[in-house]
Amino acid sequence: MKKYTYTESKDTRSGFGAGLVEAAKQDENVVALCADLIGSLKMNEFIKAFPDRFFQIGIAEANMMGIAAGLTIGGKIPFTGTFANFSTGRVYDQIRQSIAYSDKNVKIAASHAGLTLGEDGATHQILEDIGLMKMLPGMTVINPCDYNQTKAATIAVARHKGPVYLRFGRPVVPVFTPDDQDFVIGKAVMLNPGTAVTILATGHLVWEAIQAGEELEGMGVDAEIINIHTIKPLDEEAILGSIAKTGCVVTAEEHNRIGGLGDSVAQLLTKQMPVPQEYVAVNDSFGESGTPSELMHKYGLNADAIVAAVLRVLKRKQIKL
Repeated sequence: MKKYTYTESKDTRSGFGAGLVEAAKQDENVVALCADLIGSLKMNEFIKAFPDRFFQIGIAEANMMGIAAGLTIGGKIPFTGTFANFSTGRVYDQIRQSIAYSDKNVKIAASHAGLTLGEDGATHQILEDIGLMKMLPGMTVINPCDYNQTKAATIAVARHKGPVYLRFGRPVVPVFTPDDQDFVIGKAVMLNPGTAVTILATGHLVWEAIQAGEELEGMGVDAEIINIHTIKPLDEEAILGSIAKTGCVVTAEEHNRIGGLGDSVAQLLTKQMPVPQEYVAVNDSFGESGTPSELMHKYGLNADAIVAAVLRVLKRKQIKL
């Protein structure tokens, strides 16, 4: 098992803030819009550096999406910023009609996604957003795992032509990916080669998958771990190549088990390579108020849950059909 270490922890939303400033330095057409959550979206440094390229829309998310769509007509590259709940469910009609349908070059930056929003509770902890956004034709869906990868993803998103949903979170998490990484949209990242089982993880669950891999190694299980930072388009070649070798898969995500990464992988395998699969995800429920660590434990979104899922799928792998 390849050893991953970290010297600091940062929130992925801060990676977005840093990446937004860098993207704006590289392209004068990058602009930012916010729905009254400047501090939460870490847009302060962007505003200091580029005050004339920032638009405070207020608590009017639907208007923000419409304005962003309009800005693209003049060649601007707008990033909209608010919580993931308000970036998707609240404004789905505007995204579908004004952005996705007409293939507008809008970058929907969604913070505070998943259970790790924490104490704000179920009304803010959206667990359906990946499913909502990946169903829109032409929408790219990205869910990076740490500060460095979120920064790199933000810069790559600015260069990408077409609508993008960029999902990140509130809590501080280990920073373990390189600060000089080359982020390629749609290209999965191999974290640890293995032969016994494939673990496909996204977002905050990537670090948990690494911890699970170390525990599994001590049990004699050689796990292949892949970071699926782009959920749409899915890196089918990497996934199928891995599963052809291991013969079984566990998917891990901070999202409802319905409609997320796991279902995208299951759809691919149904058509190409049916094998046993186990999900590590929220089991079709809303969340609740609590600390991020408490919620990840209660809802089975941690290294222990991944280990348990691996043991289940390995047992199924032995069944002769």
